[in-house]
Amino acid sequence: MTQQPAVPADEQLQAVRQIFERIPFNQMLGIELDEISAERVVMHLSMKQELIGNFVHGMLHGGVIASLLDVAGGAMAMVGAFDRHQHLSTAERSTRLARLGTIDLRIDYLRPGRGQRFSATAVLLRSGNKVAVVRSELHNETGTLVAVGTGTYLCG
Repeated sequence: MTQQPAVPADEQLQAVRQIFERIPFNQMLGIELDEISAERVVMHLSMKQELIGNFVHGMLHGGVIASLLDVAGGAMAMVGAFDRHQHLSTAERSTRLARLGTIDLRIDYLRPGRGQRFSATAVLLRSGNKVAVVRSELHNETGTLVAVGTGTYLCG
């Protein structure tokens, strides 16, 4: 195996951003990426009629909450995997990152999803050769913690 030159961190993050932005599901929900770094990923979505789960109280659907936490977690896992696969050729690295998927996701719904803007923050707990574990939090625009999630992602 030939040693490949390390990919600069800003190029890694830009590659993850481009992958994230091309996913139709993320676009449909209206998820926007606010921050991406080796330390954390932050993204948000704005409330819209189509995302309401409780129409009487106008609350965000639990499936949307889980999806946002999962998307943030997946992006963070990809950042960790990209870093761990720097030694691979661009083609091999792309092939491995294309396999990234959720193995397990646990969501704790702490409060009703009330608000107009919801932000998810994800941090990497562990990134191994094949699996990454990520912790995510969802807050509304007033800073109220709505839900937390722990995701395990296949990334190799």
